[in-house]
Amino acid sequence: MSVLRRGGTASRGRGATVVLAETNPYAGRRLVIEGDGTVTAAYLKDAGNSVVGAVWVANHRAAPVSLDRSRLAAGAAPPLPESHVRCPEGREALDADALEVVWFEEGDGVAVLEAGDLLFVIPGWSDMGRGIPGYARDATEQSPFAFPLAEEIDVFEARVNRARVHWETTRAEEAWAEYQQSVLGHLLQRLGPGGHYWHDVGRRAGGRNGTMPTVGVTERPPQDGRGFTVLSTVGMSLQRMPTIELYEEDVSPYARVELALASTLPIRSVGNVLPWLAPYPWRSVTWFAPGDAVRWPQDGRPFPIAAEEPGWGGVLLLEDPARLAGPAPPPLSGLTVQGDPVRWLWIVPITGNEHRFAKSEGADALVRRLAREGRAWVVS
Repeated sequence: MSVLRRGGTASRGRGATVVLAETNPYAGRRLVIEGDGTVTAAYLKDAGNSVVGAVWVANHRAAPVSLDRSRLAAGAAPPLPESHVRCPEGREALDADALEVVWFEEGDGVAVLEAGDLLFVIPGWSDMGRGIPGYARDATEQSPFAFPLAEEIDVFEARVNRARVHWETTRAEEAWAEYQQSVLGHLLQRLGPGGHYWHDVGRRAGGRNGTMPTVGVTERPPQDGRGFTVLSTVGMSLQRMPTIELYEEDVSPYARVELALASTLPIRSVGNVLPWLAPYPWRSVTWFAPGDAVRWPQDGRPFPIAAEEPGWGGVLLLEDPARLAGPAPPPLSGLTVQGDPVRWLWIVPITGNEHRFAKSEGADALVRRLAREGRAWVVS
């Protein structure tokens, strides 16, 4: 059982066994609980098996008077000293059958309950490289290995209850259908009648059957006064995006988005960009904000928006596409999900050079540059 810094690769120490391992429903994070008879610790890993969060869970022998630095030097999780634990005599080994894993709605954090009581939490902001561990029930004082769970128990119990409701909702067919119809009804008012509807594009794009989020795409053909088709995702806003609370004190205004793309091209020429982008926040454990520039992976596949002149290398996401040339965009705001407003971000394809410019000079600078060049927000 290794004590690992952010970006380290997990490896079990001598005598350590995996008590429980589980991947979140988005396939972007994995929880591993390990014990070696002296200490149990839990690790939150990314898709590349690097540790992004960790927490000491329990001592299984009498606690030492001071930190056991010999175990640290050997790369093993140390037992917390007697001044930092609820049970100085140690406790019995964890029984995997008595444990319940509850992933946060965003997928970037996880709570584990033992016989119905919170045992530990590794939130999305846990970062061992910065000395921010998870929260453990049996810890009584702060240390680089665990914060006391009792100090935040009300916050985390509410978070777990919210997560349970979320997962029950997303897995219930009738609840999904009700949510889907609310989004489609909103788009009907804003964009008129729908055309084709593609089901579960996010799942197919993820390469794993059954992983979430469930996302569809609805087509809204041209109408009088609108000479372009609008494609919109349906399903991204059912779950909050991860990691926002690392940057924003009030998560609600930023938490839920859908993506839209306006085009005069055949739908088959542009629509394939949505299965790539729809699951992106949860698979990559990040969030989409207005002005984000997202790079197409350099894996040999052609960019999913066809163009007469090749060169697209990513997309720019705009909440106000009227900053670029073209007709007035249809207003899509007004929908809320679980009290959070839903924002539509419009997709504008950009070249690899434009993506690099956005990363070095900022998204606003790129938008101003594209506007001066007469770039339109409607793909044609």
